[in-house]
Amino acid sequence: MNPVPEQKPGGPSSNASPLAIPRTVVALGVVSLFMDISSEVIHSLLPAFLVTVLGVSALSVGVIEGIAEATASITKIFSGAISDLIGKRKPLVLLGYGLAAVTKPLFPMASGMGMVLIARLVDRIGKGIRGAPRDALVADVTPVELRGSAFGLRQSLDTIGAFLGPLLAMLLMALSGNNFRFVFWVAIMPAFIAVFLIVYGVQEPETPPSAVRRQFSIRLVELAHFNAGFWWLIAIATVLTLARFSEAFLLLAAGHVGMAVALIPAVLVTMNVVYATAAYPFGRLSDSMSRTALLLVGIGFLIVADLVLATAGTVWQVLAGAVFWGLHMGATQGLLSTLVVDGVPANLRGTAFGLYSLITGGALLVASVVAGWVWTVAGPGAAFTAGAIFAGIAVVGIIVKMPNSERRNG
Repeated sequence: MNPVPEQKPGGPSSNASPLAIPRTVVALGVVSLFMDISSEVIHSLLPAFLVTVLGVSALSVGVIEGIAEATASITKIFSGAISDLIGKRKPLVLLGYGLAAVTKPLFPMASGMGMVLIARLVDRIGKGIRGAPRDALVADVTPVELRGSAFGLRQSLDTIGAFLGPLLAMLLMALSGNNFRFVFWVAIMPAFIAVFLIVYGVQEPETPPSAVRRQFSIRLVELAHFNAGFWWLIAIATVLTLARFSEAFLLLAAGHVGMAVALIPAVLVTMNVVYATAAYPFGRLSDSMSRTALLLVGIGFLIVADLVLATAGTVWQVLAGAVFWGLHMGATQGLLSTLVVDGVPANLRGTAFGLYSLITGGALLVASVVAGWVWTVAGPGAAFTAGAIFAGIAVVGIIVKMPNSERRNG
């Protein structure tokens, strides 16, 4: 059995350009760009803020990040199912981005770990509300032959914001004399621009093309519509999540080798520049070649990243690890979203993305907490080595399930 659904190579999307992508997909990408600028200004500095200003440990950073991301994942399953039930995606997308925007002031107001945890939880609830309906909306408005390209383009625009944010953070830190709270206040503005763009730039079909079912889909009878290939994909993605714990540990790795606090966001900048550059080309590639083979290539990038980071003793080695981490993200994140859509009924897309996020989010909680514990007990080398081992397990699992013909040709 194929581990993931495959689209035949050589389709019309082989020559897809950004101009062929539906306007709503582009608008959603620009919305993600602005919200990521806001979020990454804060998040690129948050681990250093927690450790140097609030005095918390690396283990506490792992707990905060893991709980926050798991909260987002739990929320996604309900928002995705609700969007399937009502046949509308935009209201939930707007609610999710709006909630994230109004909670941004909690970060500069934080005086302890508890306030930061609350801020992260509420912010991630907003992310959870918008995530599955947004991805389902991308699938709703995109022709099947452009699906990989559409997810790749949205991911690329999203990630441009993810590296502009840390760049802006570095600039503002330099101009403000490392005033974390001032920088966090400035980060509020792009979040509200994102909300404005949703209201006026995002449109959805009157009725999503496949929304023929109007029953709440988190029921066993509905889950039976997901085939074995979908659940195998979930299993592979879960193992990959264990291998790729919170990116906060990339920032901690930079601090561990002695990088100046004001320059630490450069690690995320490096990773996200590579990610943004790679996401759309890999998305186009996934429309014209074996998606399983492409997934294996992406996991290979993660293994290299983990091994480089496990042995890093200089800033340049950490940056090299960030480059391979970015290649992994560019090759796999849009691809995994495409594979989720490929493997489920069209009227259950929101639920499928919610399930995918719930399960992998739970794995992220475990991975981040365990990585923080391993880091505290045995150091960064052991944490990143464990990540490489889990990535290797994912490779073995994919190869074992890969059809013999594809194994010979791919």
